Amino acid sequence: MVLTILEAAVNSPYFPSNYVRPIVLGFAGVLAIRAFSQGKTTGRDRDMHARVILVTVGVLGRFSPLGLTTIQSLAQRGAHIIALTDGDVESPESEATILVDLLRSTTSNQEIYAEHCDLKSPSAIQEFCTKFMSGDNTRIDALLLMHEYKHIGPFSFLSTNDVDLELERQTNSLSTFHLITTLLPGLLLAPVERDIRIINVVNRFYAAAATARLSVPFSSFSPEKSPSPSPSSIFLSEGTRSLKTTILTRHIQRVLDALPAAQIPKTESTSSSIPVASSNAQKSNIVAVTVSPGISRVDTIAPLLNADWTSSYGWSWLGVLIYIFAQPVLRLFIKTPTSAMQTVLHALFLPTPFKVISKEKPPAGEGEAGSVIDKSVLGMPEEVLKPGALYAECAVVRLSVPPVSLPPRDDKGKGKEEEETLELVDDGELGGEATGRAVWEAYEAAVKVWQEREPKKPKDNDKKSEGSSGVSEVPS
Repeated sequence: MVLTILEAAVNSPYFPSNYVRPIVLGFAGVLAIRAFSQGKTTGRDRDMHARVILVTVGVLGRFSPLGLTTIQSLAQRGAHIIALTDGDVESPESEATILVDLLRSTTSNQEIYAEHCDLKSPSAIQEFCTKFMSGDNTRIDALLLMHEYKHIGPFSFLSTNDVDLELERQTNSLSTFHLITTLLPGLLLAPVERDIRIINVVNRFYAAAATARLSVPFSSFSPEKSPSPSPSSIFLSEGTRSLKTTILTRHIQRVLDALPAAQIPKTESTSSSIPVASSNAQKSNIVAVTVSPGISRVDTIAPLLNADWTSSYGWSWLGVLIYIFAQPVLRLFIKTPTSAMQTVLHALFLPTPFKVISKEKPPAGEGEAGSVIDKSVLGMPEEVLKPGALYAECAVVRLSVPPVSLPPRDDKGKGKEEEETLELVDDGELGGEATGRAVWEAYEAAVKVWQEREPKKPKDNDKKSEGSSGVSEVPS
């Protein structure tokens, strides 16, 4: 029946037989452009069963499209998901509860939970981390921070409110630092055999800030309480936020690598070889990387046009109309959440140097002589996860950042404090150790101001809710 209709259409005098070739070539070209614009798809995969992944899916009580898509993909591979949201997780009619139930049923994975944690409150972050790390099971295999990816701020002609957007950006950045540093002592107590990853997801506009002079201090959290300066460009503001997080992640890896005692995992008892990882490849079982998924329709373009009618910041009728009429172009050139998450999955699935099994291979000219260590040659695959790197399109980005000049340190107060200071290697990446230290200290100073400015909450004598993360069910 279908073939008969197709044959009749082709033989019809109205069929443009002279234009078949241009139509086919044009259609093929459109498909090629779309395939290219969606970016690279990761060729890696990994069994995530019994892996506990702590995910920040968004702010203002909503799951971001990228966060929701990533959770679904990881849950399908058996991962134990704990999603942090500042929305209600107790009510059966809340968004978090409904989405968790849907994810459990569609992925056949019951190990998906939502836990309340207000990322705009330093005390709430501290409270969650304290409760989690003081529980019976505190295992974390990956800390996936996705709340900084969503674009903040529309074009000026589409703006409909007077919200301090720079304050929102810097608050999200400080929550990243506060959450990582609060959980880090517990992560360092984990067995060295455990592969732990800290993944910060940032927007693609870091390139706009890499060529400009980096503004290290957090203007909205200065001790003088001065108002935030008006940004010269929304892309520069977003890029500065992204670049700071990238530099911070690289510096966190420097700190992890500088910790005493080599954290080399033990080999299996049945193995005759010893896993040897180059100190230049990996020094800690905790790996921190930054991932830039690219520009997506819902998380980047919609907020940029002020067309997100679910946003608590408001929305613009003009922006919604532009967003709707531009859909053909956006669907052709801009990524979907499924395409955007590929680099995130790539960073989670890539093996680390510690997880590569060494191959026993006798040295040339020695035959069977020599020790097991002498025979051990690291059989690296084509690609392993690079600690501290920035990933985009499933590959490492070589980003050049001008170094930040620091004032000379005060010689006063040397002694015990100086002896306890870690000696960090200046690798020259992302501005070098000095730039990383300047960004780290700016985060520390801003977090202190953030904590001081938070309104004091009245004491609550009632028993606090235990949440719904299922922490007690986390495998040890």
